[in-house]
Amino acid sequence: MGRVTERRKVIRIRDGAVSSRPDTLVAEEPLEIRLNGKPLAITMRTPGDDFALAAGFLVSEGVLATAYDLQNIVYCAGATVDGSNSYNVVDVRTSPDVVIPDITLERNVYTTSSCGLCGKASLDAVRTTARWPIADTPPVRVEPALLASLPDRLRAAQRVFDRTGGLHAAALFSEEGELLDVREDVGRHNAVDKLVGRALQNGDLPLSRVILLVSGRASFELAQKAVMAGIPVLAAVSAPSSLAVDLAVETGLTLVGFLRGANLNVYAGEDRIALRAAAAQG
Repeated sequence: MGRVTERRKVIRIRDGAVSSRPDTLVAEEPLEIRLNGKPLAITMRTPGDDFALAAGFLVSEGVLATAYDLQNIVYCAGATVDGSNSYNVVDVRTSPDVVIPDITLERNVYTTSSCGLCGKASLDAVRTTARWPIADTPPVRVEPALLASLPDRLRAAQRVFDRTGGLHAAALFSEEGELLDVREDVGRHNAVDKLVGRALQNGDLPLSRVILLVSGRASFELAQKAVMAGIPVLAAVSAPSSLAVDLAVETGLTLVGFLRGANLNVYAGEDRIALRAAAAQG
């Protein structure tokens, strides 16, 4: 089984002084995801929560929606030439009555830890395949001050980042700001898949009353994953992409970017943000 961190020799230069020491680095290994025995995708990830990652990936692809859709997930034995198990190949078996979308040929592609799947489906495809329209009954209302407090809570929960400084993170918070779950990975999209996959396994989808916070930027793919999991609010500490904003507007997702200190930008779905309260405080 791959480890979350590994040790490597590093030459350090500090104020002109040269020294050698071991350094702790975040591990990065490939994970091949198979669907009912057929290769589907390969992603570079931090080992750990591999089954949740695969399940969450298939939620975003419109394959899985409930825990009943998932029959089991296993590591593939004999995944290497010599027949040993590398723990880098997982096979997701769906229940017999699950209708598999036509993705096996279109999606048999390589993904990276930085950008996720390239050549993603169009905005129309995401809108038509979403299982749960983002609706509020009762409406979700979030105070800007609560949003501003979340990055520090996320950072405090990043245990592996403290040792490596090289991981992204994603977390789910309640409307009241309670930390519900947090995952770390070399890829933001993998961290989100791990969160969504665990929610699917626990029977918690759709995640219609939570806030998703991601480190770094908010890409189209992260917005897509939020929409496919029924999440109403996506917040990022950095900038969103133009396509992420377009998708948020199309689907009703609340998208917040540049969440730093007391400052934030609301790019879509401002009806869920208590703007009047913020204006009164200002």
